[in-house]
Amino acid sequence: MDFLRPASWEEALAAKAEYPTAVPIAGGTDVMVEINFDHRRPDHLLDLNRIGELSEWEVSADGGTVRLGPSVPYTRIMRDLRTELPGLALASHTVASPQIRNRGGVGGNLGTASPAGDAHPALLSAGARVEVESVRGSRLIPIDDFYTGVKRNAMAPDELIRSVHIRTADGPQQFSKVGTRNAMVIAVCAFGIALHPETRTVRTGIGSAAPTPVRAREAEDFLNAALADGGFWDNGQIITPSVAKRFAELCSGACNPIDDVRGSAGYRRHAVGIMARRTLGWVWEAYRAGGSSKGEAQCA
Repeated sequence: MDFLRPASWEEALAAKAEYPTAVPIAGGTDVMVEINFDHRRPDHLLDLNRIGELSEWEVSADGGTVRLGPSVPYTRIMRDLRTELPGLALASHTVASPQIRNRGGVGGNLGTASPAGDAHPALLSAGARVEVESVRGSRLIPIDDFYTGVKRNAMAPDELIRSVHIRTADGPQQFSKVGTRNAMVIAVCAFGIALHPETRTVRTGIGSAAPTPVRAREAEDFLNAALADGGFWDNGQIITPSVAKRFAELCSGACNPIDDVRGSAGYRRHAVGIMARRTLGWVWEAYRAGGSSKGEAQCA
């Protein structure tokens, strides 16, 4: 196994072009586990730790977008971006241990594209875009198009993740995760939701309950119509139990889970419905309390 250690982004792109099968490593919290257990033995490892810009983030001049480096540690997201990216900050709190949160970033979740990655539901509900680049140029991939199969993504073999573009929150966001214990656990299933009052829409994200991270699109369409028809965005009334129940049912229906050692397919569908109903209640209460403000609710 050869170890490639570029000193700049340009050198990294050149190395990836020359060795397309090289596996990028930054935090190493996913890759090193696979290597240590002999589940993967790549010919080349591409170390990106010397490229400082991958560990930086910035807010656009108009304040509307965060450009997040793929190696920004979850700890910094929790500490510095909880206002701009509350859903992702909440998800970051649930990632493994403090040591792993100090090393890992969203680039690892995106690169491995495991449906159980904690960042995926928050990125889906926020409507993120993934900026990838190669020596051929760069492109932005909408998060909805990024996941193509079990642990597969839309990146070409010679591309690397440059950054993730995420709209700053214009309304409350939430994240919930079910696991076999409270820490150091892979999600049995996870759910993210974001209110977007500026467009009067709701987006969702589901993790570990289908071959890829998915949105509950039918549930979103139903809830968007119900909120509009009932004038909820303007009157700030409590969402009726029947609407919340139907939203939860449709979120459960969006799942296509499997039975495995962490949980049955039936349990995952049931748990997603429960999380959908609860997180909808949390974000709507935050919206009622602060209008279009983000608010801050609890994470289950």
